[in-house]
Amino acid sequence: MKTLVTGGAGFIGSHLCDLLLHDHEVICVDNLLTGSSSNIEHIDSDDFTYIRHDVTEPLYIDQDIDFIFHLASPASPIDYLELPIQTLKVGALGTHNMLGLAKKKNARFLLASTSEVYGDPLVNPQPETYWGNVNPIGPRGVYDEAKRYAEAITMAYHRYHGMDTKIARIFNTYGPRMRVSDGRVVPAFISQALSGRPLTVFGDGSQTRSFCYVSDLIDGLVKLAFSGYNEPVNIGNPDEISILGFAEKVLAITGSNSPIVYKPLPVDDPKVRRPDISLAGRVLGWEPKIDLETGLKETIGWFGKFAQTGISDGTRA
Repeated sequence: MKTLVTGGAGFIGSHLCDLLLHDHEVICVDNLLTGSSSNIEHIDSDDFTYIRHDVTEPLYIDQDIDFIFHLASPASPIDYLELPIQTLKVGALGTHNMLGLAKKKNARFLLASTSEVYGDPLVNPQPETYWGNVNPIGPRGVYDEAKRYAEAITMAYHRYHGMDTKIARIFNTYGPRMRVSDGRVVPAFISQALSGRPLTVFGDGSQTRSFCYVSDLIDGLVKLAFSGYNEPVNIGNPDEISILGFAEKVLAITGSNSPIVYKPLPVDDPKVRRPDISLAGRVLGWEPKIDLETGLKETIGWFGKFAQTGISDGTRA
């Protein structure tokens, strides 16, 4: 099969390209706005093609395409707060362009959506039937609403054009190749701990997250892509931990003596984030396998070996 991956030089996208190359020809599309060529420089295969392109502009591909995974988008709060217009455009124009390409090529299509469509949820855990609690004009709204629109247009193409589309609502994911400075809590805490700097906790640390190791996420995406299911599906790990508890776990695994410092909670920062994955279990036969401690040890090992340690004062989860 020939598969196109937008955002293929990003953290998740590059891992997806790696897996698909076992039995697919892969076209990786990325403008490197938040992705990095270093994430794909290890790939040495005649079945891999990289195209530097901004998907908010039309993309013309001569050859046949069997599947499109649309992952392109800033995904870190640090990124989409600095790139609000680009984030909205890739969610709207980029998704429209990729759906149009999928329609032209008669290709199946998977949208990488996000748990952020639930906003600051009033129910916990969050099932796919929950419509969310989103502030459309808040600072995080550029990402939340871009993905909500992307879901809407994907379902419109499915219903109106009869296209085979999938929607994955991705929850917090971590693992090797995360950018140290992207502001998300996993790379921030790890880099702070490894460099002996204070770990920055926002609010009192009681807000919760659920962290899914990247290999589990990729397995879920591929299972969804080749399933017969067309409605949104949560892909994440339901094991919930407070941000303060997570900071303490990072300190314990790294053996760091870094202190914990507290800063005000950002506007619209979700108080809870935990997926209900019962639907994924029923329709995909999927559940995560990697526990947090195992995944963190792998991630910390990679950061210690490959990533430049430093500190981010803009930690977000």
